[in-house]
Amino acid sequence: MGSHITHRAAVLGSPIEHSKSPVLHNTGYKALGLDQWEYDRFECTGDMLPGIVSGADETYRGFSVTMPSKFAALEFADEVTERARAIGSANTLLRTETGWRADNTDVDGIRGALGELLGGASLSGKHAIVIGSGGTARPAIWALIEVGVARITVLNRSDRTAANGDVANKIGTYMLALAAYDNGVPFYPVVPTSTIDLSLASGDLIPIEERDPQEVLGLEFMGERVAPRNAKARNIAFDVTPNRLVTGIVTENGVAYPPFEVSLKRLVKR
Repeated sequence: MGSHITHRAAVLGSPIEHSKSPVLHNTGYKALGLDQWEYDRFECTGDMLPGIVSGADETYRGFSVTMPSKFAALEFADEVTERARAIGSANTLLRTETGWRADNTDVDGIRGALGELLGGASLSGKHAIVIGSGGTARPAIWALIEVGVARITVLNRSDRTAANGDVANKIGTYMLALAAYDNGVPFYPVVPTSTIDLSLASGDLIPIEERDPQEVLGLEFMGERVAPRNAKARNIAFDVTPNRLVTGIVTENGVAYPPFEVSLKRLVKR
């Protein structure tokens, strides 16, 4: 594609270098004869999103948004669709005459996939399990509710579990656990017993991994460094979900239920 490009879009996220979205979209543009369209990818954390989107020239018609920027996209937008607001995150920013509109089209993708996999069979009254708590977990829950699923259970891995059932996992798990709790959705971390540390009384004592600040400070947008040269950063990898939000903890030795101080000890010693 060359200088005749008049319409652009891109995916925003971090890390993003692995994304195949540009290949898929540019192939689609070519197949549809949209020779004036181009799709790219840009490294973007939540803190960076407002600057990147605000600084995009008029040729940028929209952005796909992946983690960890989905929450920031919702907060940044001038207009938010009802479902994106209810889900609490956005995966799409569309330029409008009045600014930027946020939506969550993951719901459409999930419903479409379910329709293809199930051949149109009804899920009304069924029990569904959502495995994982990444950026698509919330819209997955929303889509399942829309198609009539009566009971939803969330299963999620844990990187470290304290004796009282507090669990540490990647940033964003705590927010999903809160959403699950408020909507009556059971939340089950899935953990190998080797990650249960009975010497730690609570999640307050779990060492939280901090990654290299340069992963954030070294990010560039269109060849330009985003962070000021003298900026400092902390790159925290995990958050802690308190045991009051945890329905049960799944291990290879069985499922632990409250009180976790008793049940986890029993499963670890098996």
